[in-house]
Amino acid sequence: MRIGMIGLGRMGMNMARRLLRGGHEIVAYNRTREKVDQIMKEGAIGATSLSEVTESLPKPKIIWLMLPAGQLVGDYVEQLVEILSPGDIVLDGGNSYYKDDLIRAEVLSARGINFMDMGVSGGIWGLDKGYCLMAGGRREIYNYLEPVFKTLSQEEGCLYCGPAGAGHFVKMVHNGIEYGMMQAYGEGFEILKSSSYTESLDLSKVAHMWNHGSVIRSWLLELAEEVFEKDAGLNEIEGFVEDSGEGRWVVREAVDMGVASPVIALSLMQRFNSRKNNSFSDRFLAALRHEFGGHFVVPAQ
Repeated sequence: MRIGMIGLGRMGMNMARRLLRGGHEIVAYNRTREKVDQIMKEGAIGATSLSEVTESLPKPKIIWLMLPAGQLVGDYVEQLVEILSPGDIVLDGGNSYYKDDLIRAEVLSARGINFMDMGVSGGIWGLDKGYCLMAGGRREIYNYLEPVFKTLSQEEGCLYCGPAGAGHFVKMVHNGIEYGMMQAYGEGFEILKSSSYTESLDLSKVAHMWNHGSVIRSWLLELAEEVFEKDAGLNEIEGFVEDSGEGRWVVREAVDMGVASPVIALSLMQRFNSRKNNSFSDRFLAALRHEFGGHFVVPAQ
């Protein structure tokens, strides 16, 4: 299939590359021209405007947005409404709030344009390992685009979750779970680091060992092993842990639904607290976020 990819950041660029490698055609657009030129060297068709993207696509036109969540996505949807036609498809693969999806789906459907929200997990590693995709929207559109999703995802790593908003809702909860898991790992490694056995413990080897048969084995532990191999004491960064916003959303949803989620809520609070302290566990969280997602870290002063 030929797909218009709008936004060539950490995720969008690698997703475009994986689609190209899978035999799909990409019409690429980004606000900064350098990234368009870069992906053109890898086989994509470059575009200098949204109109040029749509003019290069067959019917039904498929536009995949990989943009920062918020007003920017809404702005692009407003532009696309004016240049797309009934039957065309817009996908939002960023970390958008699911309630925003409901508004955008309504705006687009009023013109006969299909909308799908795509929760995407896999970080910067998705290019080679494949992504995990959580889809919301009309089932028939999901079925039509399934060859694209199978190219992007790991085997069995793509799921139709329900109507508009469902994909980003599932991704929001996914990220809340991620917060809790990372916090538990960080606290555990800080206990090891603070113990009387710290001199004899190699935390990289501990992470490696735990990933072989233990009940807490995970990809995050694989990344933890790499983190400690690079900087055993995590002395090269500050313990400033950003949050993408999805942790806040899922805690609000839990409050609204009356669902107890103390681990996720406290892990979110700890991220706020990290901006005042510089503990080992916070440096671990910051390093792990950088390792799987390429997220910004604050260098040690």
